[in-house]
Amino acid sequence: MIIAIDFDGTIVEHKYPHIGKPLPGAFETISQLYADGHRIIIWTCRGGQELVCAIEYLHKNGVPFDRVNENVNYEIIGFKPAPKIYADIYIDDKNLGGFPGWEKTYEIISTMEQPEFNPNLFKDLVGDENDTNYSAD
Repeated sequence: MIIAIDFDGTIVEHKYPHIGKPLPGAFETISQLYADGHRIIIWTCRGGQELVCAIEYLHKNGVPFDRVNENVNYEIIGFKPAPKIYADIYIDDKNLGGFPGWEKTYEIISTMEQPEFNPNLFKDLVGDENDTNYSAD
């Protein structure tokens, strides 16, 4: 699965623009999800130097990820580049109901059935490379 994970308030305590302490189990759970074969996108509102600091912090602490605020290869997800990050799961402290913590998050993800992505399902929705008609009619 593709998993988009928020940084502030989810991986670390929310202390923006500073980097808070890691939330219990965050590094270990993200590492395990990555080892389980999931693709990890760090999904954050941080920009500029604050984003650089967050990326360096994750590297320094050995937290694996595939992308930051960017979709995985579009060949994998089967549609054209877009500003919205595509993921099968979004982990964020702003989720409806709040963030359940990393132990519960891993329990939920590890018991989910893995979706099979079929790019042909999107073919009619996205058209071909030359299709520029995006009207709603």
